[in-house]
Formats: sequence, structure tokens, C-alpha cells
Amino acid sequence: MAKIAVNPEHAEDARISTPRSRELASGHGWTVYDVVCEAGPQNRPFEEQHSRPAVAIVISGSFQYRSSTGCEMMTPGSLLLGNAGDCFCCGHEHGTGDRCISFAFTSEFLDRVVEIAGPGRTRFHVPRIPPIRAAAPLVARASAFLAGDRCVPGEELSVQVAAQAAEIARAIDPRNARADASTLWRVTRVIRMIDNDRNAPQDLDGLARVARLSPYHFLRTFEGITGTTPHQYVLRARLRRAAIRLKTESAKILDIALDCGFGDISNFNRAFRTEFGMSPRRYRSTV
Repeated sequence: MAKIAVNPEHAEDARISTPRSRELASGHGWTVYDVVCEAGPQNRPFEEQHSRPAVAIVISGSFQYRSSTGCEMMTPGSLLLGNAGDCFCCGHEHGTGDRCISFAFTSEFLDRVVEIAGPGRTRFHVPRIPPIRAAAPLVARASAFLAGDRCVPGEELSVQVAAQAAEIARAIDPRNARADASTLWRVTRVIRMIDNDRNAPQDLDGLARVARLSPYHFLRTFEGITGTTPHQYVLRARLRRAAIRLKTESAKILDIALDCGFGDISNFNRAFRTEFGMSPRRYRSTV
């Protein structure tokens, strides 16, 4: 996603907004980028091409990702998957801007990590890994790396991203639910509100009211678009924020828990342990 082929004619189109990328770390067969896009509904999507296999973890914002493997909504906590040579398009029809930490690999590096014999054998058959529990620790580590935490070296993190993305993607059913443009806009509005407004409703009925949909229709559509239920999405967003702060700040665990929307420390500890497999205190101290 960081290194792409762009049609020169598009670069002069005022409606085109190309993402900015900044290299964070690199090594033999891997490179990590901070990728920021400021495109919005006023900007025309354009075709790009993955020059190398890529896994981009969405940190903030949302966008539609279309590639040969399918079309999915990318939201914070999800992983964008790209194959070398595949053309793709990112659209921001329902919101402005996003930020990703993008991992670009050589085919040889990816094959070696995934342990598949033969060059170029590793290919993703789905465009996205949604924000599910299996990916939560990986997303938290990558998010902390982007925020400046270097306890995990870039090479180790790149290996983890490549291996776990390939493993999780293999188990994903490529079939997904479709939504009309109006419903997609409504759900995207709720997603961005959850990620940016700490006073956003936390319950199904409240979120459905914001989307102006019935609770049942909102629940079914939200899960089809994001790959997770509204309750799971809200909880993971809060836990992800807490995990990043545990790695990058010295604030008390209780203060972080309360600030991230948890009513008491016992509830936070239980939810955190379920999501990340360890207590917040141990997570903070691990490398």
C-alpha cells in the first residue's frame, strides 16, 4: 500500500488526493510505513497497484477497499491485504481521511515467513481481516509501534504481521453482506463516531438511533460491513486505545481504564485478559 503505481495523468487531477507515506523502519525483505490519506467524498478514487505483498493495519478513519479479491469496508483495527501486482482502489465516499501502518514485503520474505515452498506462492484470497479478537494483539503491537514504542523491533513485528495475517486470512470466508449506498453511509457515520467521540452511545439501541435504522437491521448490516457486532467493535476500540496507552504512557492503569470508558477496574481487567490473554499490568511490562 505504501509503494504504488499511479497513472501520471491522475496526479494532475485536482479531485485526486494521494496518500502520504513515511518510512518507519526497513530491513531485508520488509519495510514499514506510516501512511496518511486525507481524501474525502469530494475526491475521485483512482486505481493503484500493489508493487509488493502488503498488510496495512488501519489505525483511524475508514474507507472502501476494492481489489481483485473483493470489496470491503476498512475500519480501525482491520487489516488490509494486498497481493503483488494486484490493482486496487480506495474510496472515501462516506468520510474523510484515514491512517494506516503499512507493511510491505518481498514475495521471498513472505513465502519464507509463511513457510510455503516456491517463489510467489503466498497470496491472500480475501481483501481484509476484520477487527476480530484473533488479530487484536497484533493490531495493538503495531499501533504502539506507530506511536513510538520500539520494545518490539521492526523486523520481529514484520514477521509477526506477515505470519499471523496469512494464518488468520486462511480461515476467513470470502462471502460477505452487501449494503446499499444509503445504509453504508449511515453505518460508516456510526463507525467514525465510535472511534472519535467518547460520548457516543455504547448500546445497540442508541447506535441504531444514530444510524436511523431499526436495531435488528443495524445489527445485521453492521456485522456484515465490519465483520463484527457493534458491541464487539465498541469494546475492541476501547481495549485497543487502552493497550496503546499502556505501552506509551506512564499513567496509572486505573486512570487509563476509566478514561477509556470502563466503569471499574475489575471489568477492565477481565475484558483485557479475555482480549489479549494477559493482565494489563503484565501486558505493560512485556517486551
